[in-house]
Amino acid sequence: MRHFYVVMNPDKEGARETSEAICRYLAGHGADCVIGKSDKKENQPGSHYTDSSVVPENTDCIITLGGDGTLIQAARDLAGRNIPILGINRGTLGYLTQISRSEEMDQALSALISGDYKLEERMMLDGTVLRRGEPIFCDIALNEIVIIRNEHLKVLKFKVYVNGEYFNEYRADGLIAATPTGSTAYNLSAGGPILVPDSKMVALTPICSHVLGTRSIVLSSDDCIQVEMLGQDEICQAAVFDGDTQIRLYPGDIIEIGRSEIKTILVKLKNISFLDNLRNKMTGI
Repeated sequence: MRHFYVVMNPDKEGARETSEAICRYLAGHGADCVIGKSDKKENQPGSHYTDSSVVPENTDCIITLGGDGTLIQAARDLAGRNIPILGINRGTLGYLTQISRSEEMDQALSALISGDYKLEERMMLDGTVLRRGEPIFCDIALNEIVIIRNEHLKVLKFKVYVNGEYFNEYRADGLIAATPTGSTAYNLSAGGPILVPDSKMVALTPICSHVLGTRSIVLSSDDCIQVEMLGQDEICQAAVFDGDTQIRLYPGDIIEIGRSEIKTILVKLKNISFLDNLRNKMTGI
């Protein structure tokens, strides 16, 4: 790799200084680096760290500086570009980011230049909202698509179909459709299963179900999931994509969820298994 583009979360302490240090190191080793400008507004869904149109066509690698959220936002902004992404953690837990300590950074950059790395493909989800049978909104997610109450503390009611076959009716605070990548995020907090990152599965996990015996289910990524919204007009509900973009849902709306043809490519530097990484993150080692 010789051409790099840095995506940073400007709200993270030391992000600008670290970005400049990365560029100095890369330039000193015969590579080039561009620091992207961000128009991301804190706590404002729909704004972005990265304008895909300004990322050079010859970019070999995107380096993100922040937490998992910064990496996920970059994956969404650059969906379809097939540029490998390496995350440097300036956040908290960081399941997706590879580097968390400053002393590891030079070693990581050297590995990128020398080709001492592996690439991992992560599946993404497409979500399409249908209203009266017509598509009105679609978006993509690396972690999850969540159906959730938007304002009022009222129980949501919805039916789930898989490949056109009725599966179940729910009364819950919401529903999570998580990729393997997203299985360690909101899905895990809601009591859902952890999936191996390179698997091709989708976990459906209800949020605070009001029906005893309702549990998560793991489906094939080839399955088409349809969620039909029930209930009354006054219930405020929405579909949220990776905690970022969202759309209001009304009774009768259907959201179709399935595996996207677009994938996210992550750079893997450390020779550490998923189970080791999971144990270290969950125990704080």
